[in-house]
Amino acid sequence: MAASAALFHQPHCHNHCFTSKTSQPSLLKKPISSNYPIIRASSDNNPSQPKHTNRGGGGSGINIRDEARRRNVIYTHKFSAKYVPFNAGPSCTESYSLDEVVYRSQSGGLLDVQHDMGALKHYDGSYWKALFDSRVGKRTWPYGSGVWSKKEWVLPEIDSDDIVSAFEGNSNLFWAERFGKEFLQMNDLWVKHCGISHTGSFKDLGMTVLVSQVNRLKKMNKPVIGVGCASTGDTSAALSAYCASAGVPSIVFLPANKISIAQLVQPIANGAFVLSLDTDFDGCMQLIREVTSELPIYLANSLNSLRLEGQKTAAIEILQQFDWEVPDWVIVPGGNLGNIYAFYKGFQMCKELGLVDRIPRLVCAQAANANPLYLYYKSGWKDFKPVRANTTFASAIQIGDPVSIDRAVYALKNCDGIVEEATEEELMDVSAQADSTGMFVCPHTGVALSALIKLRCKGVIGKTDKTVVVSTAHGLKFTQSKIDYHSQNIKDMACRLANPPVSVKADFGSVMDVLKKYLLSKEPKY
Repeated sequence: MAASAALFHQPHCHNHCFTSKTSQPSLLKKPISSNYPIIRASSDNNPSQPKHTNRGGGGSGINIRDEARRRNVIYTHKFSAKYVPFNAGPSCTESYSLDEVVYRSQSGGLLDVQHDMGALKHYDGSYWKALFDSRVGKRTWPYGSGVWSKKEWVLPEIDSDDIVSAFEGNSNLFWAERFGKEFLQMNDLWVKHCGISHTGSFKDLGMTVLVSQVNRLKKMNKPVIGVGCASTGDTSAALSAYCASAGVPSIVFLPANKISIAQLVQPIANGAFVLSLDTDFDGCMQLIREVTSELPIYLANSLNSLRLEGQKTAAIEILQQFDWEVPDWVIVPGGNLGNIYAFYKGFQMCKELGLVDRIPRLVCAQAANANPLYLYYKSGWKDFKPVRANTTFASAIQIGDPVSIDRAVYALKNCDGIVEEATEEELMDVSAQADSTGMFVCPHTGVALSALIKLRCKGVIGKTDKTVVVSTAHGLKFTQSKIDYHSQNIKDMACRLANPPVSVKADFGSVMDVLKKYLLSKEPKY
């Protein structure tokens, strides 16, 4: 034990918290316009107005990372962030540098990344909107990423050279026109497809931040040899891909026989060391926490609050994509519950820094087979009890003892949020409905869409409410569940919207008979 303990640098507490200024941008002594210079650079390029050059291509030998080094951007105003105990009061003096390897507060509670809001408030909301908007779609390193385009709000002190990115984020926000009109009588329904990302899920948003920080720690000779996670699939895919890009070993604990082949193959292909354990996700989570306390393996689960800093950028992206108009509702599937807090944090930062004047109401959608937050909500927030999660097609949220329960409750209470659930039949039927209108959703999106339908039927969500459903993963990761549904091969499920192929003899007459019958069924009925 002494030998393994020597591998670690024990985090220490910093008893000096910065004081966040409470003044609003309009009350600043020196109002800042959106073009106020905040940087000094060795070239004519200002990251608030990135310019394309040809130095990174055409055989010049200078890539975009080299170009970022050449610019040598130096901020004249220092932004910073640190770990503090989650939901700590103003008298709290406990804090940690982000360069420490620490996951829990002294009391054993969750940590949160706290930004120096006073420094950020030196620049008004119009400045931040112009800065973030100017970076969208660019190839300038690292701002072409939807996460790192908000670098000052995510990981402000990291050197751009340490960032590990696949230019994740900037995911599609599309108008679910037919689904909204046909099934909900809604004309303003949108789906934020976070599954259109490097590894096919929203987990990329947080993993680019976490692995980038690990890359920084390794260069600082901190005691980190590899990165590990417990996973129901998507976390391990994201972790293994970003670690492979950085050349950092990744270790994955998976529950045996509970992960789709499409999810399992990703960490294997990316060279992760995969342990298939005879337990569920909660058992894997307990083991990885014990292991990372003994070995120099950095914990990558959402217990680590760095992940949430990347995930919150999806909320900021939604506002950008609506030209900074705030939607009425945002519906997020919930399992370990870090993502619902991340969305709240992203929206709340935009409000506090003057980019918008309100935040949307959030809905957390859970599978009925793994619904501890829903049960807690229905009790009036009076009686939280972990549950033993039963098998659900929404496997990424099959979690009975969520790590971020306190974060989720805080977020929902502060935005007048709601928790809803979906049965297995409900989530599979609504997924089939969504797919029939041109989508191809994962089961977790089916959970969120089921929650929307229930709240719409109750009149909680109005027909004209601008509503965003967050799709957390790509449907191509879950093709087996769709095959089983359309083959009507799911036990105790009617699969009422199944659309199996029709067997027909290979002759003209038989084909014509079948086609005529089909086309007659599609004729408008007046």
